[in-house]
Amino acid sequence: MLESCTTKYGNNDDPIHGSGVMAAGGTASRIAAVAALLSVTLLAGCSLAPQFVRPTPPVAGTFPDAGANVQAEALRAIDTGWRDFFPDPRLQALIEAALANNRDLKSAALRIEEARALYNIQSADLLPNLNLGAGASRARALSASGNGQAFVSTGYQVGLSLASFELDFFGRVRSLNDAALAQFLATGEARQSVQISLIASVAQAYLTERGFAEQLALAQSTTEGRQKAFDLAKQRFEVGASSALDLRLAETLMLSSRVTVSSLARQRAQAQNALTLLVGQSPATLPPTQTLSSEKIVTGIPAGLPSDLLTNRPDIRAAEQRLRSANANIGAARAAFFPRISLTAGLGTASNALSGLFDAGSGTWSFGPQLLLPIFDAGRNRANLSLTQVRTDLAVADYEKTIQVAFREVADALVARGTLEEQIVAQQAFLDATADRLRLADLRYQNGVSSSLDVLDAQRELFNAQQSLVQVRLQRLTNAIDLYRSLGGGIREQSAPVASAR
Repeated sequence: MLESCTTKYGNNDDPIHGSGVMAAGGTASRIAAVAALLSVTLLAGCSLAPQFVRPTPPVAGTFPDAGANVQAEALRAIDTGWRDFFPDPRLQALIEAALANNRDLKSAALRIEEARALYNIQSADLLPNLNLGAGASRARALSASGNGQAFVSTGYQVGLSLASFELDFFGRVRSLNDAALAQFLATGEARQSVQISLIASVAQAYLTERGFAEQLALAQSTTEGRQKAFDLAKQRFEVGASSALDLRLAETLMLSSRVTVSSLARQRAQAQNALTLLVGQSPATLPPTQTLSSEKIVTGIPAGLPSDLLTNRPDIRAAEQRLRSANANIGAARAAFFPRISLTAGLGTASNALSGLFDAGSGTWSFGPQLLLPIFDAGRNRANLSLTQVRTDLAVADYEKTIQVAFREVADALVARGTLEEQIVAQQAFLDATADRLRLADLRYQNGVSSSLDVLDAQRELFNAQQSLVQVRLQRLTNAIDLYRSLGGGIREQSAPVASAR
């Protein structure tokens, strides 16, 4: 078996005018160099692609606040199945339906099949293509004696043919095959990235809809209470027991809550539409809903190190595969400067009579090697090499940016994780204090110590505090989802054993 060797070039090396075998020195020296190189590559095929070196991640060595709220026995995000991370049965049903029906995920799966087919087409060039052919011919021609007589000739042929099989001494075909393979692997990683984003998007859309539903329920309950208070204030005003100011204050509170109900109803309906689009087809029956305060979403996920993202995040792995593909294309572009050798051959049998087609002595064969040496191409090969090098630099920049974006997503989620927990505690305490303020204000109003303005102001503050608590709980749950997604969670359906995550 032929062993492949790797010829290493820098990004700016020129295989024609650099230190390669095709250095300037006259046509005779070039031909001699090519002949010497051919004698070597007959024994060992070479690849002119640069040796792939993974770029150094352009991020810090650790995440900020990485140790906050981390359980010692917690699974990594990539090992935590989405069914375990999202224990709500209703949400699990929605995610399952989205994985089966979402059009973006289906498109990503079809792109994998497309890349697989392209790779199979490219890899077919590594092996010779044999064709079985059979034919017959019959022709009338004038006699060579010039007497005007004609004769009819008949011929039959059957055989195998090898059409222009390239001997890949310089790795051009193998480099193209490596590039196609890397593109195929990149599409597979992209599909996993789409799945992770889809699961996170479904969960966030579901929680957003639940948040609007809870806020709407609070607004409707508040509106009912304010409507009763307005009716009572109206009766008191009609009998002269209260002023017009008290009536208008009660009326403005009641109308403002109605506006809030209408706004929240619209936002909830739009959130439901967004969720339906992500799911693709809503299940016929769903388990009952839960409140945001009762949902138990796992938050004790260790962040690990930024270097873990290189293996945990499929979008980073996809960017690396695209970089490998661009690197392999450099090898194919470099190989275009060197001779291309192809073989055309045939083996079969031929006869003037169909009955004698397979008789002894009717065998035929042909062998036609061809060497193509580029002499002048108006700079096409050089421009193609420059193009592949620029595309490789672009792939490096894309790879590094993907890592930086992933690092920021994890860092933002970690920074928000601890502060949101503190914010929920503070908001709950504020809500309790506001509720007690309303109780005291109403007691003072009933005893004639204070005016109804104090009661109405306390009611407004309590309603705002209740709405804010729902919003903060939603932010905490959304942050947990962001951290789970940014660490690469969502590929598994069920969690891996704890021992495998250590």
